[in-house]
Amino acid sequence: MTAIHPLVAPWGRFSLRSFYIDGPEPAIIDTGVTESPEGMRAGLEAIGRRIEDVRWILLTHGHIDHMGGAFGLWELTGRQAEVVIHRSDVPFLRSREAHVQEWREGRGRWLSDPDGEAKERALLHEAIGGEMEPTVVVDGGETLDLGNGVRIGVHSIPGHTEGALAYVVEGTGDVFVGDAVQAYGAASGFPGYEDPDRYRASLENLRDVVRPERLYLGHPYRRADGSPFPEVLDAADALEAIQGSLDNEARIRDVVLPSLQAGLKETDSPFSPFESVASQLGYVGDPTLEPAPFFTTMNAYVTHFDQKN
Repeated sequence: MTAIHPLVAPWGRFSLRSFYIDGPEPAIIDTGVTESPEGMRAGLEAIGRRIEDVRWILLTHGHIDHMGGAFGLWELTGRQAEVVIHRSDVPFLRSREAHVQEWREGRGRWLSDPDGEAKERALLHEAIGGEMEPTVVVDGGETLDLGNGVRIGVHSIPGHTEGALAYVVEGTGDVFVGDAVQAYGAASGFPGYEDPDRYRASLENLRDVVRPERLYLGHPYRRADGSPFPEVLDAADALEAIQGSLDNEARIRDVVLPSLQAGLKETDSPFSPFESVASQLGYVGDPTLEPAPFFTTMNAYVTHFDQKN
């Protein structure tokens, strides 16, 4: 069995999770932010491996905490590693401005801070080590060859972002999904996704078709009781996380859609205009803390509702 090693890097209130696949052509799944690759170097040296020898950088999606370190890691490999991302998320790797546009059209619509965009730009400058073009663009359905029979299947699982991917090590049941499985949220206590219908469909595909034997998440996402899932989820934990994600999405949907039908109301609440949604769901976290998944998800339902009406 191909050895897989977690590589954990802190970033503010988050714990970012990357993973090293110890194949003939080694791979790292997700790269954290600007400073993360240097932390990865120490983690690899501890197991007798060199970051310079990494030959694949596999990005599960284009958010800053998963691709912010991609340029720096690529540089550390002497620009020898293949950098893989879904076609739909290429703009995030190519340009910080794509992240600003995503913020402006998504959660930024609902945040009342007049300096919000300037703060977002500053955050992006700090967290993304460099802009670059990918070396391999995928759509899902491809297979990546790491040598000596180690092959990685690429699966499109949109919802969290349009270009979210799962990487599946063929023959082992090891599945890497980044943020496509969020259960009951991570540090923020709320899941974030851009398209609720596609999020559900991708979760059902993971549950019913992919069926992970071991599942690797992008953060320490939580169970319904608030306890975190482990770094490596066995088949039972994987099913709990996937089904929990579906159950939580259904719970949120059942509250949000009637609220949208009744009409949104501006209030003095930090959750405005979704104060009633937060109240009914019992959510008391700070909705303004980046990446502000509460407003990201609320915007997803507003978009969903508008498209259907």
